[in-house]
Amino acid sequence: MAKKYSKEEIIKKLETAKSEMGQFYSENFLNYIGEASDKDGDYTEIIAGWLLDNIELFDEIKPITRENSYKVKTHDGIIKNEESNREEEKIAMQLFDLSQNKGKVFDIIGKIIDYQTPLKNVRGDKVGKIDLLAYNENEKTLRILELKRPDSKETMLRCVLEAYTYLKVVDKAKLLKDFGLPEDTVIKACPFVFYDGEQYKEMQEDRKNLKELMKNLDVEPIYLKGEGGEYKAVK
Repeated sequence: MAKKYSKEEIIKKLETAKSEMGQFYSENFLNYIGEASDKDGDYTEIIAGWLLDNIELFDEIKPITRENSYKVKTHDGIIKNEESNREEEKIAMQLFDLSQNKGKVFDIIGKIIDYQTPLKNVRGDKVGKIDLLAYNENEKTLRILELKRPDSKETMLRCVLEAYTYLKVVDKAKLLKDFGLPEDTVIKACPFVFYDGEQYKEMQEDRKNLKELMKNLDVEPIYLKGEGGEYKAVK
């Protein structure tokens, strides 16, 4: 980001973007890094503080009921195109393969039951796909995991808002039914980012507003450690 923005300029961007809360998570300014030009706070903290003051805006994110099943029968975890540069999708498929074909149950999140879960009902729906779904049988908790590659430069705020938007958009009752999960299953939104990555480092800094926003939205980050071809999830 070459240009520096003042707090007032950032607020103006927020006021414009709030008209489409379902797309808010995709706004470029969520990835602005550093301090505002008027020295009136860090970009992330300004935005998170504004969202805390306008928390009711999240109620405007409308659910989309998908007529087809959320569970896609062709999802097998096999990477068809090794030349693909979509690293996040490759990692997601590897993690799915570990759970589904090698029986791995991850700490905290449990068993990964799907990847690239579609949210659209019709082509024109403006929403992405859930990177990973993980079910912890002991906790009866299904986690919507927003996965980021190890070298991702996206802010934790962006990850939080994308995961939470998907939680608001998905038809929760149908999602549980399609995957054969108990009706009283708790569904949570979680950024799933690499330990020691940029998002992890950001959380070690003074992010009072961001952490308060995450608490309000009940969004909890899970960190992924990749060592020697093995993966594990940690808090």
